[in-house]
Amino acid sequence: MYFCYILYSKTLDKFYIGHSSESLQERLRKHLSDHKGFTSKAKDWIIVYFETFDSKSLAYKREREIKAWKSKLKIIKLIESSAR
Repeated sequence: MYFCYILYSKTLDKFYIGHSSESLQERLRKHLSDHKGFTSKAKDWIIVYFETFDSKSLAYKREREIKAWKSKLKIIKLIESSAR
């Protein structure tokens, strides 16, 4: 199983969009660990949204689609619509 996921940091008030074949909890643990990269700027990332896929290519395609929006409001609407 593959995932496209969205993390949120309240400290930065930013979203991070990614994809992975690892469990989401393991992937989040890696984002919170000491490393270089975008998510290293904060330690309060939480998973706010995810979708599952049968292939890595489909998960990556969805990640690229969401990133192409370049719209925080559109991402928030996606997250809110999944909470209903």
